[in-house]
Amino acid sequence: MRPILESTHDFEVWLAKQTPLVAFDLRYKHAQMVSDPFLFLRATFYRWLEVFPQVLPDLAGSPRVPAVGDLHVENFGTWRDIEGRLAWGINDFDEAARFPYALDLVRLTVSASLAGSGLGLSMKEAARAILEGYLRTLDRGGEPIVLAERHGVLRRMALGTLAEPEAYWTRLDAKTAPVRRVPGKVRKALATLLPEGADPAYRAVTVPKGLGSLGRPRFVALADYKGARIAREAKAFVPSAVNWLAGGKVSGKKALLHIVAGAVRCPDPFWTISGKWIVRRLSPDCRRIELADLAKERDADLLLRAMGHETANVHLGDSAAADAAWKDARRRGLGGAWLAEAGEAMAAALRRDWKAWRKG
Repeated sequence: MRPILESTHDFEVWLAKQTPLVAFDLRYKHAQMVSDPFLFLRATFYRWLEVFPQVLPDLAGSPRVPAVGDLHVENFGTWRDIEGRLAWGINDFDEAARFPYALDLVRLTVSASLAGSGLGLSMKEAARAILEGYLRTLDRGGEPIVLAERHGVLRRMALGTLAEPEAYWTRLDAKTAPVRRVPGKVRKALATLLPEGADPAYRAVTVPKGLGSLGRPRFVALADYKGARIAREAKAFVPSAVNWLAGGKVSGKKALLHIVAGAVRCPDPFWTISGKWIVRRLSPDCRRIELADLAKERDADLLLRAMGHETANVHLGDSAAADAAWKDARRRGLGGAWLAEAGEAMAAALRRDWKAWRKG
């Protein structure tokens, strides 16, 4: 396998051909990749695609489903659906494409083990909880997660993480800055999600945000609207890294939209792709539950089962493929030992890459 530095350079050359890159954000991303294995995992989905079939060739041949790809424990959060209800689930589909179902499960398991180390959460425990939620949901045909009468514990966990509006807007102001020129297509994309009568100020995101998509330009439209503030964000759309690995276009905007639309979930009415921009609403209600913030191990277990549940909701976008995944996973074992073993193998490969990155 080629070295991680070579792989990263090659990927970023490809990335620069897809969209203009923000050099400062890319340097920040490289520095964050040094910090710890979990941040390295979040920043290097392109490398995961290279390593997975070599470390786990059997699982790489497992049934292919509509999948998230860049799945990890901080890829889940809340939003308001069209009824104003607080929904919860996967909130980042940037790398979505058809992948072996096991790729999503192994990546989620590894991330849970790395992020949950402060809770003493083992790979085996993470694998068991995730697989339990995944298989149960496939067996029942899926169900969107709305934080109402059926998910009381998860609702209380989510409400405890929602930001106070004053603090949220103060942080957003600090992370953005006025910009002289906003591309016309960005203004048009943002305008599609703004209510009539809103007079926005356009700003550029200047403080690096996230990790996987760092380097892409981001713009925010901020406005005072009917007594309170609102915001919309536009982020440059880039096809999944699977296109880089395949050396050609194998999955694009149409495929991503199809996966999101086909999933068993409550859609976010303020998420769309307009031209070459992913546009969404920013709000104090749009937050993620971080595993490291949980005080009780049983809460972590419940949250991981919910993550397995939501992963199944996405895979059910193709019911025949999801049925094949269900049969394959049950054949491998309901207890999740196979998933934990695969997680350990990928975690070991990831740590080798992380150490090589730090040294390099």
